[in-house]
Amino acid sequence: MSLNALTGTRIREHRARSGLRQAELARAAGVSASYLNLIEHNRRRVAGDVLGRIAAALDMTPEALAGVDEADTGAALREAAAAGGVAAELDRAEEFAGRYPGWAALVAAQNRRIRQLEQAVEALSDRMSQDPHLSAGLHELLSAATSVRSTAAILADTADIEPEWRARFERNLAEDTARLANGAEALVGYLDGVAAQETGIASPQEELESWLAAQGWHLPALEAGGDPGALADSITELASRAARQMARDWLEGYAQDARALPLAPFLAALRRDGPDPGRLAGRFGADPARVFRRLATLPPEAGQIGLVVCDGSGTLVFRKPLPGFALPRFGAACPLWPLYEALSRPGQPVQGRVAMAGRLASAFDSWAWGRIDHPQGFAGPGVLRAYMLLVPARGDGPPGRAIGTSCRICPHEDCAARREPSITGEGAGA
Repeated sequence: MSLNALTGTRIREHRARSGLRQAELARAAGVSASYLNLIEHNRRRVAGDVLGRIAAALDMTPEALAGVDEADTGAALREAAAAGGVAAELDRAEEFAGRYPGWAALVAAQNRRIRQLEQAVEALSDRMSQDPHLSAGLHELLSAATSVRSTAAILADTADIEPEWRARFERNLAEDTARLANGAEALVGYLDGVAAQETGIASPQEELESWLAAQGWHLPALEAGGDPGALADSITELASRAARQMARDWLEGYAQDARALPLAPFLAALRRDGPDPGRLAGRFGADPARVFRRLATLPPEAGQIGLVVCDGSGTLVFRKPLPGFALPRFGAACPLWPLYEALSRPGQPVQGRVAMAGRLASAFDSWAWGRIDHPQGFAGPGVLRAYMLLVPARGDGPPGRAIGTSCRICPHEDCAARREPSITGEGAGA
């Protein structure tokens, strides 16, 4: 059990709340009153059997008196201060948590709630700007509202309409208002469904990525030489035919990568050389793109590794997320990602550190690589893809290039590459 410098303070406060005198608690715990006095004033450390006897006399657990949860609460308080940009006394976070555990827990809980709400805003913003279903629903509402307004204006401004035409306009008005009400109800139901379903799977790509995430992005059956086609046919979680076809193609590529870069020697090289795809490609004589993909399919114990792949249009066609590095679901990503630098420079490696914008900026080491394939020969079109590998930043160093998720929710207001203002309001400078 880790000890806290304020254990004695907690003992004194709990004793006072229990109505015990110092001598009474000392007698119940089997220690002298003078020794207990030193403990209560944090001049003597207390642990083991003595702490247990004091805790029993106060009808508490030793863990509660030792404040073993305060380190986590203190970390949460420091996170809240950093996120809010407040010049708080960070070195006294544990002391605050020890003296006022209720208030400390409230601050920590509110900080977590703020972060959850920010993530919800990001997700809803992404959806509102790009979701085709939402766009169609809003178009239907606007169309019905425009028709209602036009019909109502005719009826209001024209006093001598023939009864037959008035009846026709009134019938149109009734139909359009019903369409408006039905459209609004359907849209509200759709948005409620989005809020209730965290998965919110809306495309075959998301179906596949959701299934891969549930497997931990690592498939032992294919590592052992299993049949990718049979595995694809057995995936009942993929509802659409398109998702099943994408899974079949992706699993076939996984099997080829696993054969070319066997797991055991690849993990050994990763431990020796680190995650640099160029070094690993050179060691195994492999194509860098294959190394990027292979790094994204390693077992979880290999460490946190994220991968983003885009095609020639810049559209993200594969997303293995990493904690702290938010990926847009529908819209365009940040144009400052190294991924797009590699897309514009096929065959040239891009390496550096990036800092993802947010209340608590997260730093990542990144490697990116672009390539052009000609699957139909030189006479056919070139197929361009770019890969970006991400790992949590290791060691000290500058924060690196400031990037975001997408312009709509990026707080870097003075970014030279910004396409549109952020909807999140006031933000930090880049």
